[in-house]
Amino acid sequence: MNATRYLPFVGRLFIGLPFMVSGLNKLAAYGTTIGFIASSMLPLPAPLAYAGAVTVEIGCGLLVVAGYQTRIVSVILALFCLATAAFFHTNFADPNQTFHFIKNMVMTGGLLQVATSGAGAFSIDNRLSKNRAQTGGAALGG
Repeated sequence: MNATRYLPFVGRLFIGLPFMVSGLNKLAAYGTTIGFIASSMLPLPAPLAYAGAVTVEIGCGLLVVAGYQTRIVSVILALFCLATAAFFHTNFADPNQTFHFIKNMVMTGGLLQVATSGAGAFSIDNRLSKNRAQTGGAALGG
């Protein structure tokens, strides 16, 4: 058995779980989060942006961890990280904001690597790929 086959799963955990925690924290702090969004340069109503952020962070974070539709979901999260950096972390006079901007760029890079490489062996995507191969590419009934 090759232990490195589990590394993509561990990587997906380290990427997906922080998004899920961030989304859950937003659910627990609605008023504070809405206030922060409203104070940003984001050209969306704060409640709409809040709903989108929570959905993307929890939903896409969970899908990355599970390894389902990983390439697509990783691109969505990468775009989310870029938008978050651009609209919330551009006050470079504040070292904390600079740190968060750089962190978002690093996460974007990691997510683009996942989008390029795929979910790996220990994933729903891999399982579905094997099932399609066994059935000759036919869609499976559910």
